[in-house]
Amino acid sequence: MQNVQTNRGTVSIDGSPDKCPFCHKTITPTPLYGHINGDYLEVVLICPNLHCTRSFIGYYKSYSQYYMFTGETTIGTLESKGFSSIINSISQDFILIYNQAYAAEQNGLKEICGVGYRKALEFLIKDYIIIKNPSEKEKIERKLLGPCITEYVDDERIKSVSRRAVWLGNDETHYIRKWEGKSLEDLKKLIDLTLHWIEMEDLTTSFENEMPE
Repeated sequence: MQNVQTNRGTVSIDGSPDKCPFCHKTITPTPLYGHINGDYLEVVLICPNLHCTRSFIGYYKSYSQYYMFTGETTIGTLESKGFSSIINSISQDFILIYNQAYAAEQNGLKEICGVGYRKALEFLIKDYIIIKNPSEKEKIERKLLGPCITEYVDDERIKSVSRRAVWLGNDETHYIRKWEGKSLEDLKKLIDLTLHWIEMEDLTTSFENEMPE
């Protein structure tokens, strides 16, 4: 619990953001001043990182004798996710689309960013398959993603996780969800697993070619 001065006197707050929305470092922010509006409290917080020191707003909700941090802050600056040189060489379109979806997520557009992640996955898988099957490029481009994975992906680990990523990605576009127990975070984890196994396959092939038996 901390005390903070507000437009209605001193109040107690519980919790605070653990990351600055500008420098994205792990922090314990310093509360400066708060403004109460109905059941909500907006607190001006200062990043203690000496290379940042930016101010931002943390949002709190009234709970009896104190205000609880809601988990939301000023958006600040958007982050971009970096990818390995292997993924860069396979599909730069995937990286572009993924980071646009990530930007939507950071802006709180949770209902549409899943569609973007699903599109990014399609570009990743199809570009990956086309590299391995260049003579069938036009056929792969026109084929639905699920059948593409079934027909062209040989690595069982890539096939397994990418198929499940497609299932959850498709859920993001449908009126009724099939996988009720799964979330956007599960979709992102499956995309990360797909990336991981693609990278592992590429690295394995590279060493096998460089060090033949």
